Amino acid sequence: MKELSYFEETQKDSTLIYDGKVLHVYRDSINLPNGKVGMREYCKHKGAVAVVPLTKDEKVVCIRQYRYALGRVTLEIPAGKLDYAEEDHREAALRELREETGYRTEDLTPIGDLSTSPALLTEIIYMYLAENLVPGETDPDDDEFLELVEIPLEELVDMIIRGEIQDSKTQAAVLKVWAMRRKGNCHA
Repeated sequence: MKELSYFEETQKDSTLIYDGKVLHVYRDSINLPNGKVGMREYCKHKGAVAVVPLTKDEKVVCIRQYRYALGRVTLEIPAGKLDYAEEDHREAALRELREETGYRTEDLTPIGDLSTSPALLTEIIYMYLAENLVPGETDPDDDEFLELVEIPLEELVDMIIRGEIQDSKTQAAVLKVWAMRRKGNCHA
């Protein structure tokens, strides 16, 4: 196996080409491992959280919402961006769960991190399983229009396998929870 330094690229200079509310686009000149100079364009993102809310009867609480970039309605697990880069991921996950679904819990299990598009985006989504849910009132952001849908875990896995769910965080988190439960690595 080659040493990590064989692959390493180092920054020569960096130019901010767009500074938005959520995305910050950069163009960097880099030193390539072979001694040549290259260029990388990428977006910096503060990160996000995603939650698989699992009811006692093995249903996943999902969100149906319109996604402007795709021009269609999607079915996803609750998620949201961090308010600031150093925000506590657990607290952010609990906030998003409450805001989008109304559910609260103290039973939140980290299930891993997802690099959504590592070739061009620094975003990492911190994923959680939420169990022992207590219902409450939703409090979505002013620009969020959501519909809650409860889908049995096994059915949601089948929907993912059939290609009916394209959202990467939903695919990764739901399939991970399903596999962990099959192997006995999650709460009952």
